[in-house]
Amino acid sequence: MKSSENYTKRKKINKRNPRILISRTDNIGDVILALPMAGTIKKAIPGAYIMFLGKTYTRDIIEMSEYIDEFVNWDTIKDQDHQSQIQSFKNLHADYIIHALPVRQIAHLAEKAGIRKRIGASGRIYHWKYCNKVIFFTRRRSNLHEAQLNLKLLRALGVKRTFALHDIIKNYGITPPNILPDEYREQIDNTKFNLILHPKSKGSAREWQINNYAELIGLLPKDKFKIFVTGTEQDNDIIQSGIINKHPEVVNLAGKLSLIELISFIANTEGLVACSTGPLHIAAALGKFTVGIFPPIRPMHPGRWAPLGMNASVLVLNKKCNKCRHTKQCECIQSITPEMVKNKLMEIFKSDPAVVDII
Repeated sequence: MKSSENYTKRKKINKRNPRILISRTDNIGDVILALPMAGTIKKAIPGAYIMFLGKTYTRDIIEMSEYIDEFVNWDTIKDQDHQSQIQSFKNLHADYIIHALPVRQIAHLAEKAGIRKRIGASGRIYHWKYCNKVIFFTRRRSNLHEAQLNLKLLRALGVKRTFALHDIIKNYGITPPNILPDEYREQIDNTKFNLILHPKSKGSAREWQINNYAELIGLLPKDKFKIFVTGTEQDNDIIQSGIINKHPEVVNLAGKLSLIELISFIANTEGLVACSTGPLHIAAALGKFTVGIFPPIRPMHPGRWAPLGMNASVLVLNKKCNKCRHTKQCECIQSITPEMVKNKLMEIFKSDPAVVDII
């Protein structure tokens, strides 16, 4: 895969092989749910050259997809002066830009750079100024999944169907890296079910309390499960006090893995439990057994943000709830008990022949 930072010599692409730039400059989970856009385009327009505008932080995720031909680093472009920013967009020779995440500055730069077809959703007023192909739909009030909503933008390319979630899964095109250092690879126990718990979300989601994860560990049979806890360096203190001090047999990997190492580690384990956060979506996309713990509040509910994968599942209370909308403490998500998560794990794992001998 080429990087736009080093790739300077371009050839004009004819109309049968358009250069298409997908723009999604937010976080890991959001980016993963945008990756099927590239696979869908490739299947609809086999000669298309797909570029993906993202942040440095998500580059490793983007470059895992076989359907992405080039990563374009928004962090590099946004630090330039205005004229250099416009020139950077011109240098891409893009025929189309698809604003999967609405960002006013990016929409403005794409228009100034003269990108021929600029596609955005109707919900942003500035798209009416800077885009020349506006797709009518609303994300906030929709009953569709985020990945399905992303694909609605492809109507401008002639892709007009609404995709079932099981069809979207086929268009990830993800191959995980195999770069896990030996010190972490050796921690994996091939005689047990290796389960990752990722309790924190950097504030991006409603979280299941840390004591619930500790209680869940106590419910799982130690002779059958090897437990790992992942997170950032900032999460380490709460993980150490809330989980590791109570269960010293658990392996604490908080702050120890880079993103690409985390992806590789997930690829070498069997399952993951988390709230709505990036590692949950990574694990689901890699086909791992996942349990996502969600609140029922729109638009945070799993109908919009559930992990997509062949072995992905969620737990959410079947109720309408607006009581916790403006508070960080969510009664509905805390009402999901460790026993419920344990039962879900046992249910989905026992149903698979590949792990029945372990469980």
